[in-house]
Amino acid sequence: MKIHLTSVLVDDQTQALRFYTDVLGFVKKHDVPVGEKDRWLTVVSPEDPDGTELLLEPAGHPAAKAYREALAADGIPLTQFAVDDVRAEYERLREHGVRFTQEPLEMGPVTTAVFDDTCGNLIQIATRAA
Repeated sequence: MKIHLTSVLVDDQTQALRFYTDVLGFVKKHDVPVGEKDRWLTVVSPEDPDGTELLLEPAGHPAAKAYREALAADGIPLTQFAVDDVRAEYERLREHGVRFTQEPLEMGPVTTAVFDDTCGNLIQIATRAA
């Protein structure tokens, strides 16, 4: 068993696609209309185009708003992405106007930082020391 797809709940799929591709650097994999306004919209890492897909899922379910607001209020990221160097990625993303809620923080062998994805979520980036 392996993870093929995971999702983040987003307020606006078009805005999310722009942020996740233009700012974070993912690439669009699938964009299929589903219903009148929603899409099956996934992105992948350009380093692993056949790897795990991230579904930019509409946050239309009534429970989604309360869930995401509670996580954000407590400072808990919805998901985590691995990066080679948290500090370098932090600087790169800040140059693109990304707002961080946690600057790079070393916690033993792991360094993390947390940012707002502009789509209703906190996202953590992490690097594990070699």
